[in-house]
Amino acid sequence: MTAISRPRGLPKRALPKGRLSAWLVWACVGFFLINLGALIFSVIVNSFGTKWFSGWLPQGFTSSWYSDAWDEFALGDVLTVTLEITLIVVALALVIGVPAGYALARRDFPGKRIVMFLLLLPVLLPPITYGIPLATVLYKVHLAGTMTGVVAANLVPALPFVVLVMTPFVEQIDANVESAARMCGARTGQVFMRVLVPLLLPGILAAGILVLVRTVAMFELTFLVADADSQTLIVSLYSAAFTPGIRAAQAIDAMAVIYMALSAVLLVIALMFVNPTQIVAQVREAPAE
Repeated sequence: MTAISRPRGLPKRALPKGRLSAWLVWACVGFFLINLGALIFSVIVNSFGTKWFSGWLPQGFTSSWYSDAWDEFALGDVLTVTLEITLIVVALALVIGVPAGYALARRDFPGKRIVMFLLLLPVLLPPITYGIPLATVLYKVHLAGTMTGVVAANLVPALPFVVLVMTPFVEQIDANVESAARMCGARTGQVFMRVLVPLLLPGILAAGILVLVRTVAMFELTFLVADADSQTLIVSLYSAAFTPGIRAAQAIDAMAVIYMALSAVLLVIALMFVNPTQIVAQVREAPAE
């Protein structure tokens, strides 16, 4: 049999550049996920291990490190403070952010772009860039080291999230519904509370959950203004890991597992109500409006 030769005019088949780059991206993502999974797995395993000096697994397993961490780090009080701060931040962010989102969605006024840009700054900038000046101001007015100061600091990035979530929800509601309610004699407050709020309830719930997740995960701002009595779980975890003193690594890992479990539950709940691509699109389009 004679071999069929390739015509001279035809190029050799090669992997398209787009497909090659896609494979490289997925390979990098897979490598990252494998390392992240291995890190989380090691923390979880160590939180149940008795001794782990060599080998793939600890020499024994126990759940006593969780009770030790609960008592040593006063996790009951820390979780209570975390819950109080997050609920206050969520309530204030919704009370201020929902009307602000309505105003930005329905009204055109001079300086609207500047207002939207200022609201987006805490989202676009890393928290540490504005956290240090914010902490300096809070220390000068004697609010740092108190729950009030922690709430005020966490409101700075929380409000933009509420506005970003609520603005698309308001835009999806036909303005004729409000006009019909006003024609029937309803005042502005009645229109907002009896007509808009029921329609906006899914968005309000989504914004509240998103702020809750954000506040629980916020480390920089809380760390800069909190003291021992007003620190949230993530700041308490950092203090347990890096404050001088002798502490069992397993107890610290047990505390980290509690934090990861709490964050994972809140994140799953948030993704059930919030579309991240919608928020990203709103962030990109807002400055150019």
